[in-house]
Amino acid sequence: MTIERKSAFKYIGVSLLSLFSCVSAFAQERIETDTIQVFQDKVIINPVDQKYPKFKVNGIFQARYLDNFKNGVDINGLHHSEGAVTSNSLEVKRMRVAMKANVMENLEVVALVNLADFKNDPKTRVLENAYAKYTFSRYLQVQIGQFRPLFGLEETYPADVLKSIDYSNSYYVFGANGWTSFQVGASIMGSVDLGKVPMSYGVSITNGNGKNKVDTDNGKHYSSRLLFNLNEKHNLNVGISGGVAEVQRETVYGYGVEATAKFPINDRWCFDFQTELKQADNHDLYFKTPVENRLGDIRDYVVKSFYFLPNIRYEVGKKHFEAVEFACRYEYLDENAKLDSNVRQTWVPMVSIEFLKNYAARIQVGMQIDNYKKNVENTKVYNSNLAFVQFQCRF
Repeated sequence: MTIERKSAFKYIGVSLLSLFSCVSAFAQERIETDTIQVFQDKVIINPVDQKYPKFKVNGIFQARYLDNFKNGVDINGLHHSEGAVTSNSLEVKRMRVAMKANVMENLEVVALVNLADFKNDPKTRVLENAYAKYTFSRYLQVQIGQFRPLFGLEETYPADVLKSIDYSNSYYVFGANGWTSFQVGASIMGSVDLGKVPMSYGVSITNGNGKNKVDTDNGKHYSSRLLFNLNEKHNLNVGISGGVAEVQRETVYGYGVEATAKFPINDRWCFDFQTELKQADNHDLYFKTPVENRLGDIRDYVVKSFYFLPNIRYEVGKKHFEAVEFACRYEYLDENAKLDSNVRQTWVPMVSIEFLKNYAARIQVGMQIDNYKKNVENTKVYNSNLAFVQFQCRF
């Protein structure tokens, strides 16, 4: 082969490599969620020396003003038949700081703390996420530590992107029963394509007794979730969750179904909704009830819940004024449906003004209206009308 031909081949080779580099750079945003393609791009096609560990720090600040318009009911929903009542207050709801460290290509460690929890007894608070996660591919990831197990729709949303002022009431009830919120354990998750239907899954084993606690009864919670994307255009997702657990040598169950969808109306208006129905044995209530006051067995203590959250969004598109949203969550919750039913119905109408994209800065104004079938004096089982104004900033 002549020197001229060698030079030509060398020139073509350099050009092809340059072309591959440009295409890879252009496609990086699109393929970055697919671990296999990322590996091919960064390691095989265009290897680059990576320096580890890599750190990323971010956080969320939420402060609010609360005012309960119900006579004799304080800002925490507690009824007072006598004495003074703290009906309004300013508070810092969340001051979360998160750090993610990429230890190597597919191994990351995540920590999340809520510094606002120091206003309460911090013994089992403050530290929220604390886990390590290894990604084999988009089909399989493994994590261990303290995290939110995949059981229901709300587990997939961080607090700063909620369409309502907070998680549903049932989220906290199911958290007390070990199915949701921060738990210590291990899980596997991933996504596969069932023909043309993308499906994601999650399977977890946890202690089931809350965050920052060791197991106290040798029992474990085994939970799982399947989510199917049935219509990509309208982001129609349908999911099912279920689990079985052993708590103080008693076997308990929980399950749920969920759905979300999004319907653009025109370039500026969009309608979306999310809904969820859950039911479980309320073993938390059962074991908190003194033995002499218990009625029936643990399977008779049942919590049922349902909520529907429609949201209308108007894109303003101005600098520092991105959008306005109108939401109104309705929730039905019965914490002891079989033995002593006392349904709690909650309405949360809310207006949200978004100043920066993706809720990086917004103000939420609305009211949480709670109505019980039966009011119980001097408890939180009492009607309440809690107005709120909340400012949020993510950094």
